[in-house]
Amino acid sequence: MKVAVTARGTTLSSEVDPRFGRAKAFLVVDTETKDVEVLDNAAGVGAMSGAGVQAAQRIVDSGAETLITGHCGPNAFKTLSAAGVTVLLSASGTVEEALAKLESGDLKESGSADVAGHWR
Repeated sequence: MKVAVTARGTTLSSEVDPRFGRAKAFLVVDTETKDVEVLDNAAGVGAMSGAGVQAAQRIVDSGAETLITGHCGPNAFKTLSAAGVTVLLSASGTVEEALAKLESGDLKESGSADVAGHWR
């Protein structure tokens, strides 16, 4: 399974970025092969608006089935949900720790966005 995690850096030891649309990067990890693809999100960091929806489309295009992040706004959540991407919120620690929490069942699927649009 491919899992996307918002990150403040480009390695598994990077901290999870609590912001979805304005995260520095997305690490897309294949949980079977442990391959990691880094998606730079410089466009989202500097976007005037629409960062969440643009980021959501990148996650969908990456083939990720699950997203781990701190928070997600309503437009991005709607885009991800419509594409069948499971959204797991309130993640913290490193990307590696968040993936371990996923594996152990400590992260729960969210049924809705948890912040208003344009949250920074």
